[in-house]
Amino acid sequence: MNAQLILIAGPYRSGTEGDPARIALNLRRLEEAALHVYRRGHMPMIGEWVALPLAAAAGSNEPGDAISEQFLYPVAHQLLERCDAVFRIEGESRGADEDVRLARELGKLVYWDFESIPICGR
Repeated sequence: MNAQLILIAGPYRSGTEGDPARIALNLRRLEEAALHVYRRGHMPMIGEWVALPLAAAAGSNEPGDAISEQFLYPVAHQLLERCDAVFRIEGESRGADEDVRLARELGKLVYWDFESIPICGR
């Protein structure tokens, strides 16, 4: 099997009530999942890695403001079109659920746990 580009989908702002510390914790969970994907031989991608710097450059002051909303979901969906699969981590998130729905619509693989992601020798 060739290495896959895998979008990590899970809560970012969901369940945080806008608390920056809780948002940061969610991002850390996404990044920990990305590390596991990488260690299985694949290239992880998190939409916020691309969207947040773009939103900041466009003038966003905080997650969830009008400017950031122009980037977060559209960037994730554009990335998803280029990814081979989605890894949906635990936690309530409408955005992540939408990523899964779109992935299925596009015929992409969806992984729900680390063990289901195949190991790939690079």
